[in-house]
Amino acid sequence: MATARATIDELVVGDEPEAWRNAGFEVDQDGTSRIGTVRVRLAGHTVGRGLRAWSLRDVTEVMDADGVPDLDGIRTDVSDRPPAEGASHPNGATMIDHIVLMSPDGPRTSMALTAATGLDVRRVRDTGSDGLPMQQRFFRMGEVILELVSPSEPDQGTVRFFGLTFSASDLDYLAGFYGNRLGPIKDAVQPGRRIATLRHKELDLSVAVAFMSPEAPRP
Repeated sequence: MATARATIDELVVGDEPEAWRNAGFEVDQDGTSRIGTVRVRLAGHTVGRGLRAWSLRDVTEVMDADGVPDLDGIRTDVSDRPPAEGASHPNGATMIDHIVLMSPDGPRTSMALTAATGLDVRRVRDTGSDGLPMQQRFFRMGEVILELVSPSEPDQGTVRFFGLTFSASDLDYLAGFYGNRLGPIKDAVQPGRRIATLRHKELDLSVAVAFMSPEAPRP
């Protein structure tokens, strides 16, 4: 089991770099967007759409039956690179607030995460929409929260990434920056914070994206 707290080095996304530039993110010449301490590598459509894989620091490498690095169905590479130096983004994104992972079996995926990363569940929250009871499990991975969402009763299926929520310096500025491509700004579940969802498909992004107002400084 890892002795240090696991953190995210890189996320691999099957989008074209130009689409993220057009969406207000600074993208380096190598196709990487440095958002807070995390690198988002924009690998193009040839790898498949959506969030495809991640690389983590301070983890136990887990292989699937074919010898591919795997964490309960999520392609997981091991990294020892230092954290990224965050870039300045035209849309005001400062960091990844949280990443959402969907699982058909929350307890199973949670145990796999703990075994590989040494991280424990910080909180479990019961929720639901459209009459479907769901659970959220939260892990702290450095500056990023991992939110694991699953049915309250385990089911069959595959684990997949769902989306990213960024902390942004000014949501009211974003409303003007994106126009009608940004949904209404609402109160977030977290007290004192607000959130708005980007209509990402209109910008040719294959990952669900939301923006939140900054977290209050910790005492």
